[in-house]
Amino acid sequence: MPSGVKKVLHQLLSLMRGLHKPPIHQLGRIILGFMLLSETAVSALWIYAFSGLGEGYALMAIFPYTYIVLSYTTLLVFYHFRLMQYFTFTQLTMLLVMPFFMQWAMGGFEASSGMAIWAVMAPIGALMIMGTRQSSGWFLLYFLLLTFSWLMNDVFASYALPIPQHIKSLLFLVNIGGASILLYLLMRFFEVQRDSIMQALDDKNHQLELEQGRSERLLLNIMPKSVVDRLKQGESKIADSYDAATIMFADLVDFTRISDGMQPDALVDLLNLVFSRFDQLTEKYGVEKIKTIGDAYMVVSGVPEPRPDHAEVIAHLAIDMQQALMELSVSTGKMLMMRIGINSGPVVAGVIGSAKFSYDLWGDTVNMASRMEHYGLSNVIQVTESTYHLIKDKFRFEKREPINVKGKGRVQTYLLLGRIGPAGIVSRQALETSRENPT
Repeated sequence: MPSGVKKVLHQLLSLMRGLHKPPIHQLGRIILGFMLLSETAVSALWIYAFSGLGEGYALMAIFPYTYIVLSYTTLLVFYHFRLMQYFTFTQLTMLLVMPFFMQWAMGGFEASSGMAIWAVMAPIGALMIMGTRQSSGWFLLYFLLLTFSWLMNDVFASYALPIPQHIKSLLFLVNIGGASILLYLLMRFFEVQRDSIMQALDDKNHQLELEQGRSERLLLNIMPKSVVDRLKQGESKIADSYDAATIMFADLVDFTRISDGMQPDALVDLLNLVFSRFDQLTEKYGVEKIKTIGDAYMVVSGVPEPRPDHAEVIAHLAIDMQQALMELSVSTGKMLMMRIGINSGPVVAGVIGSAKFSYDLWGDTVNMASRMEHYGLSNVIQVTESTYHLIKDKFRFEKREPINVKGKGRVQTYLLLGRIGPAGIVSRQALETSRENPT
């Protein structure tokens, strides 16, 4: 078998295998091929019918015969040169004009049994293959030819061929029935493909919604929801100042020694266990975790949503974090301790970065909170004087001797011992531990 014929057969087999769920760019070719095969079958029937009526009618077979020859000749030529858009144009043109020419030659609407109905396949095919805009011109041409046939019908009828009634009935069945069947099958195929495309779009949209949800959850892990909403609304620059906020820094004490000899996955598991418990506590108190750096943990209250009890909730959080760390020390067998530093005051908050967003805080209040942790004691919560004055009536404190803070000189600080009342004994135990294990 010649290689060219094998290639054509291979293409036909691939096309047939793809009929159930073809790629979107092949839909037009499939529809055009289906119309070509259908019109070929009808043309062959017309040739057979006209040839059996004698020499006077055999001339009518020229039209369908010419259609078949031109159709497959142009198909081979344009397929060889990969000019299928030109084949589409020539095929639609023949589908449009051939039925009208045959109707005029046979003697009008009645004599031809409404042969021109087949011409409607041209604008229908253009609609399915080329889209609504380009199909409008084809439909206009069809309507003009139909109008011309109606106006000139008496002229065409004056030289109508004496076609036997049974042939007229057969042609009527072929024309009306065949055109209806072809139109139904085309619309059915088109609708099946439309449903398939819509289902694919629904699946893509669902997948997109899942990805968007996943992306939003990732954003919510690194910045507050109100800030995420502002970014989604198109804000490109987010920078806000807050007059009253409380910042807490917490750092695991001597974690390098504790993690010495641990496998990497075990080390990550331990940090994840600790920080996951802390994350649960931040959610409980409605405060914002800003970031973790190694084994350090940073939290703020009063940002981005101002709240009057910003210092109080951070104090409650710090005490609960101490309690959680004591429980984890028992469950893991590791002696886990933290230094916690807290400060209150004005801050600036905003989003930085373009490829990787980061929500962060700046200002002297933040620096002082970091120094409270750095100059603190193991397993003890150290707060500045500004925080102390905000919550001194609700928590128990121990005044510490002024300490030297880099860039600040001697600073008065306080050690947060616990809540006022029977429940406030946890930090006293922690303080005693810290004095036994000073840093």
